[in-house]
Amino acid sequence: MYRSRNPTLSDSTFDKSNYRETTWWNDTSNLMTMEGTVEKTAILLLITTTLAIATYATMPELFIIGFLGGLITFLIIIFTKSTNPVAICIYAFFQGISLGGFTYFIEKAIDMQGLGILAAALTFVILAAMLTIYRAGLISWNRNLAIAVYSSIGAILFIYVVSFIGIFLGFEIPLIHGNGSVGIVFSLFVIGIGALCLVADFDFIEKGVERGAPKQLEWRAAFGLMVTLIWLYIEILNLLAKLASRR
Repeated sequence: MYRSRNPTLSDSTFDKSNYRETTWWNDTSNLMTMEGTVEKTAILLLITTTLAIATYATMPELFIIGFLGGLITFLIIIFTKSTNPVAICIYAFFQGISLGGFTYFIEKAIDMQGLGILAAALTFVILAAMLTIYRAGLISWNRNLAIAVYSSIGAILFIYVVSFIGIFLGFEIPLIHGNGSVGIVFSLFVIGIGALCLVADFDFIEKGVERGAPKQLEWRAAFGLMVTLIWLYIEILNLLAKLASRR
């Protein structure tokens, strides 16, 4: 199995040794299923979407609270290896607030409403397309693909970090902020890598089902998918904003 670069899903996610203090792992009467994971992902998406719409329409300035709350909850879930549905739903709650405010300010900056709806629609289209392709066996998560994606994500993260530093030093990275051809190609590249990360997530979830993981890990798997989908949405929204600003 090749490790996903999604930090919420790894080779150890479905290893019993990481949950020695739990009792639910030994319960073989209620095992993890793909359908159960889809249902829990749908619940998280509903929470995130509802809060995003509410925040966008009423108090987009809560964006920073949602961002910080989502980051803190994310780190807690990661480092405690939590499968607690309450904690994971709280993560979705904060992310909804964050995305709603972020979308509002992006649309306001370029004076064009509706980009958020279009970005969400494209995110779900990519999700459905990649799931269909994966299920049809047209693409598989193998060593060569893993190396290519790992290398690309490393480069993307490096650019993100430099861009973040640039906020404080007063410079911008054209790849991220520019709306020229280079910036647009970069955004398309990142979206493509994000789509491939969905394949990695599908593969790890399927491996968990095959290994007889307990049903509690459906929440962790759904959490992992949410992380990738949120990243995709943000990158798609950025791409649409770049395209719209060229008009």
